[in-house]
Amino acid sequence: MLSESLKNKYQPCEEIGRGRFGVISKAFCPITQSFFAIKTIDKRLLSDPTDRQCLENEPKIMTLLSPHPNIVQIHDMFESENALHLILDLCQPVTLYDQIIQHDLSEPKVASYAKQLVSGLAHCHRYGVVHRDIKPDNIFFDFRGNLKIGDFGSATWLGELCTADGLVGTPYYVAPEVVMGRSYNEKVDVWSAGVVLYVMLAGVPPFYGETAEEIFEAILRGNLRLPSRIFRSISSEAKDLLRKMICRDVSRRLSAEQVLRHPWILNGGETISMD
Repeated sequence: MLSESLKNKYQPCEEIGRGRFGVISKAFCPITQSFFAIKTIDKRLLSDPTDRQCLENEPKIMTLLSPHPNIVQIHDMFESENALHLILDLCQPVTLYDQIIQHDLSEPKVASYAKQLVSGLAHCHRYGVVHRDIKPDNIFFDFRGNLKIGDFGSATWLGELCTADGLVGTPYYVAPEVVMGRSYNEKVDVWSAGVVLYVMLAGVPPFYGETAEEIFEAILRGNLRLPSRIFRSISSEAKDLLRKMICRDVSRRLSAEQVLRHPWILNGGETISMD
C-alpha cells in the first residue's frame, strides 16, 4: 500500500500499531539518518462522510499545530488512490495508559504530565482546534521522556460561533455537554484532561459503568466524588484542581490557560495537603 514516492524517501520497518482505519509502522529516513512513524490510513475503509472529513482535517490540523514540544509533529505526507500516509514523530511504544497501569505515579510526576498535557491543549485552543479524544491511550512520550498529544483523527476547528458539535470521544472521558448533544467549545478537552488527571492519581475513572450508556448516565449525574480511601494521601491542591476541571458548569470550568496557572501545577505537585 506504500507509494513509490514514500519508499524513495523512507525505508519501512516493522509495524508498531494498528487502528480502525490502518496501521502505524516504523520507518528510517536515510537523508536525515532518523527514525519516524508512518501512519497509513486505508481510504477504502472510510465509508462514513464524517470519517472522510476527519481524514482531510487531521494532516491540516497537525501541520497548523507543528511544532510544539507536547504535540506529535507531522513531518511529511504522501497520498495514493487508496491510502494516506502521515510521517510523524516516532514515540516510545509505552503510552500514558501503560504508565498508569505499570506504575504508582507520584504527585510530582502526575503534575509534570498534567502540565505538559495542558500546555499542548492550550496551544491547540489558541488555534481554535479541539482535540475531542483526550485519553491516556492518545498520550505518548518521545525518547527524551517528553509527553506528546497524538491521534488528531477526531479533532476539529471551532466555527465562527466558536463551537463544535457531534458525539465524539471515548465514553469515560467525554464531557457532559457532548453527551447531551449540545454545541460545545474547547473546554470539553479540559474536562477530558481532568478525567485523565483523576485516573493518574486514583488509578480508576471518576465515572464508570458496564456499558457506554451506563458511563454516560454517570457523567450526566455529574457528582464528582473523591473517596477518602483513594484520595487520603492526595493533596488538597490537587483535589481543588480536579473539581475545577471536572466541572459540569462550563462557565466555571477552567480554561487550559487557567489550569496552567493553578498553584498545584505551578508548584509541580510539591504541595502540603491542608486536609
